[in-house]
Amino acid sequence: MTLRTDHVAGAAFVGFGLLIIALSGDLPAGRLSMPGSGFLPMLVAGLTIVLGIALFLRARESEPFASIDWQDLTHAGPVILVTAGAIAAYTVLGFIITMVLLMLVVLIGVERRRIVHAAIYGIGVVILTYVIFAIFLKSPLPLSPFGF
Repeated sequence: MTLRTDHVAGAAFVGFGLLIIALSGDLPAGRLSMPGSGFLPMLVAGLTIVLGIALFLRARESEPFASIDWQDLTHAGPVILVTAGAIAAYTVLGFIITMVLLMLVVLIGVERRRIVHAAIYGIGVVILTYVIFAIFLKSPLPLSPFGF
């Protein structure tokens, strides 16, 4: 059997779904009429596992894993590192500061966009996201040490 890209991706999705189930296992799932805080992670993890299995089973339609061109790793690597840094700083710096820094570092440092355009776009996306989640959906977002 030839190892194909969708074999690897499907297995990764199944593994990720199982990891989410393991990490969110202590959250109460609740009932269908009154879901708990663990309901959505379990639902998303279950769908991730099912779709990962489907991807794995249809892998013969994808290209062989050995034929992957890894040149994009020089672009994906910095994005992954910046995102990991943002995840680590999220609860310390708060939503607004962390997300603005994430957008600016990715857009200016990785994507090489102009500073003014990147700042306008990044700040606009963060403000819109904050308004949707904090105001309309009333989701609690971490505050910065400065109170915003």
